[in-house]
Amino acid sequence: MSDWDRFAAERGPSEERGQAPWAVWSTAETQTSLTAPAWVSPPAPTPAPTPAPAPVVAPASGRRAWRLVLAVALAVVLGAGAGGGVWYVTHGRGAHDRTAATGTGSVAARSYRGTQDPAGFTVDIPRGWTRTQRQGAQAPVVTYDSPDGTRRLQIFRVSENSPAESLDLAENDPGYGFARQPGYQVIDRTSGPSWAELTYRYDDSYKGARRVIDRRFEAAGGSLYAIRSSGPESLDPGVVRAPLTAALGSFCPTDANCG
Repeated sequence: MSDWDRFAAERGPSEERGQAPWAVWSTAETQTSLTAPAWVSPPAPTPAPTPAPAPVVAPASGRRAWRLVLAVALAVVLGAGAGGGVWYVTHGRGAHDRTAATGTGSVAARSYRGTQDPAGFTVDIPRGWTRTQRQGAQAPVVTYDSPDGTRRLQIFRVSENSPAESLDLAENDPGYGFARQPGYQVIDRTSGPSWAELTYRYDDSYKGARRVIDRRFEAAGGSLYAIRSSGPESLDPGVVRAPLTAALGSFCPTDANCG
């Protein structure tokens, strides 16, 4: 029997127990027509306006020189603008692309922290999750809870001969197996040469419908461990699995060489 199994037997069947977006500008012009009296001399004729002097046409060579000046000035202005555009593309946009390319990894790195757990292993856990420990018959059961109390990560050592045997016992023991929990239903069952995993759901009397992923595996150095991740059944399954994936990828017993 694993330490977790003994611990579960003491607590009862529910391992989750214990804890929401022109200007019109107009001009009015008024004209009034009046007839001048006979004694009034007609006004002197208005001299015809002097025609404006014809513009001086620059020689063809002068026009070419002027156009050349304009072309050079335009090239300078456009060149400066193009240079600014090149800087934006190669610097501004490039920096943005690099951020986009590494953003996911950066977020993931900020979401987890490595810890040397007092129970004898190193592991990455979500930042902000709180740790508790309860002593089993032979080894501690370590629990990390999310700040809102809806998700949980549990880690403990098991003493059975294989991961498959340990998981089968934890599921089916007639006294404390979690198959006895209300609404228990297997969602997925997979295994490999050195690990076994069971995903299931059940109805917790305190937290409602829950999804649990239980992985039993052989760690570096040959010792067997269990890591369980759980959360509300309404959550995206990937959200429930994420802490388990991070923990499995970083887990190492203190006395083992994990390379």
